[in-house]
Amino acid sequence: MRSVAERIAGGLIGLLVGDALGVPYEFHPAADIPPPELIEFEPPPGFHRAHAGTPPGTWSDDGAQALCLLASLQHAQGFDPADFARRLLNWLEHGYMAVDSRVFDIGIQTRRALAELRAGVPPLEAGSDDEYSQGNGSLMRVLPLVLWHRGPDAALVRLAHDQSRITHGHVTVQASCALYCLWARRILDQATDPWAAAVAGLRAIYRDWPVFRDALDGAIRPEAARVPGGSGFVLDCLFSARHALAAGGYEDVVKCAIALGEDTDTTACVAGGLAGLRDGIEAIPARWRDALRGKELLAPLLAGLG
Repeated sequence: MRSVAERIAGGLIGLLVGDALGVPYEFHPAADIPPPELIEFEPPPGFHRAHAGTPPGTWSDDGAQALCLLASLQHAQGFDPADFARRLLNWLEHGYMAVDSRVFDIGIQTRRALAELRAGVPPLEAGSDDEYSQGNGSLMRVLPLVLWHRGPDAALVRLAHDQSRITHGHVTVQASCALYCLWARRILDQATDPWAAAVAGLRAIYRDWPVFRDALDGAIRPEAARVPGGSGFVLDCLFSARHALAAGGYEDVVKCAIALGEDTDTTACVAGGLAGLRDGIEAIPARWRDALRGKELLAPLLAGLG
């Protein structure tokens, strides 16, 4: 039986491995993605990899921002928006928590929000809430909240909202982060149907929060059937991760996520964190764990979760 510690480690490593595995396939449509047996850190010969010059096994902005969040939580012993915002700026400007201190990818909304932070906008007001600001850039990094947080669900939901607001303020994005966190928590708790349990729990919390209740039932529609896709739209990412998680074990999950094409690193990051949390660290193939770069950044944070 996998211990809670093994599954928490699996969640963090699973997020980073999924991200790194997806990096070279990013921006390619699904039709151009190699067959599952050829999806590895090093793409097959002849494949035009994204982010040329980035060594295989390197996580991207997804993993770096997730580690920024975890480091901030551990340092502040809680969620401190100002501290997290400083770490995000330090990532962009100096490569903090990036492998080789090299930043090679950043979302449009995140770049704009960090410019707002640099200009002095308060952290919880920096993320845009307009209709065109519904990307997955805060969903990709939120899992460390679940790995760290031990409080009630309502407190976890508020923290999921707040960490999103720093770069992505739209209510649908905030609610998506909250749903993902409760889903991950139910996976960690080994619920029979983690998704349904998370939806029920979030509906209860949102009963007195009409704006968020409307986002959950009107925009997210968690019971709706959706065609999975690999775009950077937050709902595409959330539901595609759900689709991938049903594919089997960890390796099948992340390869299924990458097969959707486009934002491959983020879809595999979001799905891979959940698969690692469900299956434990030993379920992540040793060839990927061994080849993951940047482990010197990861080790003290992982130890802090023990």
